[in-house]
Amino acid sequence: MQIFLRVLHWACRLILAGIFVYSGYIKVQSPLEFAAAIAGYKLVPDSLIFPLATYLPWLEIALGALLLVGWKIRYAALGAAALLLAFSVILTVTYARGIDADCGCFGFGQKISPLTIARDMLMLLPAVALIFESRLRTFAEGWSRA
Repeated sequence: MQIFLRVLHWACRLILAGIFVYSGYIKVQSPLEFAAAIAGYKLVPDSLIFPLATYLPWLEIALGALLLVGWKIRYAALGAAALLLAFSVILTVTYARGIDADCGCFGFGQKISPLTIARDMLMLLPAVALIFESRLRTFAEGWSRA
């Protein structure tokens, strides 16, 4: 059981780190396209579009880097989960409003759809596993003794 939990821990860290570093990097490379994607959601005032397009990708990269190096993993996973939950809500609200917006998640040109929403929600799983890892270990130890 210990090996499984160790593999799960590393898999969750590497998956989340890869997701956040990659998506942040793509957005840093094309800040104007990312700003256009943010504007397409029609959820934030115009005065916040460029600051979000400028700083949000660096936050994603920082969270990915923290997960990769292993510093404050639980807090980094909590930050990643908060961002993923916020992204999922924003995608869902935008889609429900009937707005044909560019997702802007992993590049540009992909419209928001139930599939993009489900993908973002699925990415929450490794973050939640890392957040509750200590409880999962306690549960697994108790289960293996029984």
